Amino acid sequence: MNIKREDTRNIAIIAHVDHGKTTLVDELLKQSGVFRSNQVVQERVMDSNDIERERGITILSKNTAVFYKDVKINIIDTPGHADFGGEVERVLKMVDGVVLVVDAFEGPMPQTKFVLKKALELNLAVIVCINKIDRPEARPDEVIDEVLELLIDLDASEEQLDCPFVYASAKEGVAMLEIGDDSNSMQPLFETIINHIPAPEGDPDKGTQVLISTIDYNEYVGRIGVGKVSNGSIRVNEDAIIVNAHDPEKRRKVKVSKLYEFDGLNKVEVNEATVGSIVAISGISDLHIGDTLCSPEHVEAIPFQKISEPTISMHFVVNDSPMAGQEGKFVTSRHLRDRLFRELNTDVSLRVEETETTEAFKVSGRGELHLSVLIENMRREGYEFAVSKAEVIYHTDERGKKLEPMELVYIDVPDEFSGNVIQKLALRKGELQGMSVNNSGNPRLQFSIPARGLIGYRGEFMTDTKGNGIMNSIFDGYAPYKGDIQFRKQGSLIAFESGEAVAYGLFNAQDRGTLFIEPGTKVYAGMVIGQSGKPEDIELNVCKTKHLTNTRSSGSDEALKLTPPKIMSLEQCLEFIDSDELLEVTPKSLRIRKKILDSMQRKRASFKNKNA
Repeated sequence: MNIKREDTRNIAIIAHVDHGKTTLVDELLKQSGVFRSNQVVQERVMDSNDIERERGITILSKNTAVFYKDVKINIIDTPGHADFGGEVERVLKMVDGVVLVVDAFEGPMPQTKFVLKKALELNLAVIVCINKIDRPEARPDEVIDEVLELLIDLDASEEQLDCPFVYASAKEGVAMLEIGDDSNSMQPLFETIINHIPAPEGDPDKGTQVLISTIDYNEYVGRIGVGKVSNGSIRVNEDAIIVNAHDPEKRRKVKVSKLYEFDGLNKVEVNEATVGSIVAISGISDLHIGDTLCSPEHVEAIPFQKISEPTISMHFVVNDSPMAGQEGKFVTSRHLRDRLFRELNTDVSLRVEETETTEAFKVSGRGELHLSVLIENMRREGYEFAVSKAEVIYHTDERGKKLEPMELVYIDVPDEFSGNVIQKLALRKGELQGMSVNNSGNPRLQFSIPARGLIGYRGEFMTDTKGNGIMNSIFDGYAPYKGDIQFRKQGSLIAFESGEAVAYGLFNAQDRGTLFIEPGTKVYAGMVIGQSGKPEDIELNVCKTKHLTNTRSSGSDEALKLTPPKIMSLEQCLEFIDSDELLEVTPKSLRIRKKILDSMQRKRASFKNKNA
C-alpha cells in the first residue's frame, strides 16, 4: 500500500542562467540554520567546482537538504545554461516538484522554457518564484503574465496553471506572497514549498527500488550513486540487484556497503532509508546513471527518461607536435581514452566514440561551452592533447535528405548595433523570425539559425555590440541543410621554421596581421602565430635575427616598437581554429597549429582538395 512521507519534500530549483538559483539556495541554507550565526560563508556556496566559481555559472547539479518545522526539504540546485540541460533533465526524476526562479526584470528566457517544459512533461508541481524584486527596474506583475502565457503555450494542466507565485529577493534573503508584505525572511517560500509540493509517495512493503540519477566521484570511496528510494527501503550490507530499463541484459548482484543522506552541505551516514528519501550509495563499482537498485525478491527496473542527444562534436587527438610531452603529465592515447570514458560516468549528455585510429576520439556534447569546460578540466588535471574545430552532428531523414541541428537565438542589443547583428547572422544562414522591444526599450531579435552558424560567433558578437549585447540560444530540433557557410574570412600567419621568436622577426611580421605571440615564445614550423589580414595563409620567419654588417653592429638600430600580442582564452582559440587546424592544449599553453605541419605537404593537400 502506498504511503505519503509528510516529513519529506523533494524539490529542484530550475531557471535560466543568472536568474539567482544558487543565491536562493544559499539563503535557504542560511535561514534553516545549516550555518552558525557567526560562520563565514562564501557566496554561491553550492558552486564548489573551480570553474563554476571563476565563471559564475553552475555546471553540475548538486544535492543539499534543509529542515523546516520538522520537515526535511531535499533541494537540488541545477545549471541554467542550455549546454548543461542534460544535468537538469536527469535530476527531475528524483523530485516531486520544482521552484521555477524567474528574474523580475528579464522575465522568462529561452532556458526557462526548456526546463519548465521538462518539469511539466514529468507532471511535477510548480512554484514560481519571481526573484530580484529589489531591482529598481523590476516589473513583477508583467513577468507573472509572461509566465502564465508560457505555461499556456506549454499545455500546462489546470493544476499546474493554478501554481502559487512567491516574490523574493535572494540577495536580501526575503520572500513574500504579495508585493509590499512585511517580510524579513524566506519563511513564505518555505511555507509554500511545504503546502504545495506533494510529499513523496511509495510502498514501503514492496521490494526496494532506487533509480540512480546522478553519479558523484570521490577518490577515496570511488563512485557514489545518488537517487531516490521509490519503493521499499534500503539498508547497509543488504544484497541488491542492479538492472537497467534500457539495457535488459544488465543484471548484477551487489552489496550496499555505505549509505548516506544529505544534511545541509554534508552527507550523513545512515543505516537505512525509506520511501521518498534521497540517498547516496557508495561501494558499488560499476554503477551508472539510469540503473535501478532492486531487492533480489522483486527485480523491476524504473525507466529513465531519454536525455536529449548531443548536437556538436570535436576530435580529441594525441598531441604529436614538436613540443609534445614537455608540459603535460598525461600524454598518451591510453591516458586520453581512460579520462574521456571516465567522464561518461558522470555526464549523461556526453558521447565518446573510438575512431579508425587509436590516437583520436570523437567527443560529442550539447554545445561549445559543454566541451570547453571538459577541455579546461582535463587541462587542469595535467592532460596534454589536441582538439579539432567543433562540427555539428548531421542526421538524414527517411528519404536520405541531410538534416542539421537548428537553434533558436534571442538577442537583446542596443538599437545602433541591431543592423550589424542582423547582417552578420544572415551571412550565417540565420533567419529573423521576430523583432520586439524588450523591457529596457532595446530591440529583442529572434532568429532561427543552424547550430554551425553559431560556432565561432560569440566573440565576434561581443566585438560588434561593444560588449552590450546579450545572446541566448536553445536547441530547436533538426531541419533540412541550409547550404554552405563561410566562417573565417581571414587566413592564418604561420611560422616558417622552428626556434624562438625574436623582436626583429616579429617587428617585420606585425604588418601582415594580428600576432598571438611575443618575443621569447618557442615556435615550430606549421604553428599558427597570428591572424592574417588577407584571406590566404602567410608563412613568416619570426625567428630571424638582424645580422651584423660591416657598417654597423646588429644591436645599434633604432628601438623596435612591437604591438602587444592578442592573447586568446580557450573559448576564443576554439572559435578561431579552422577545419585544417588543431588547438594544442597543455596545462601551461594553448597553441594553434596546422594539422599538416610541413609546408610542401600542406600545399599538396590543399591542391588535392580543390581538385577533388
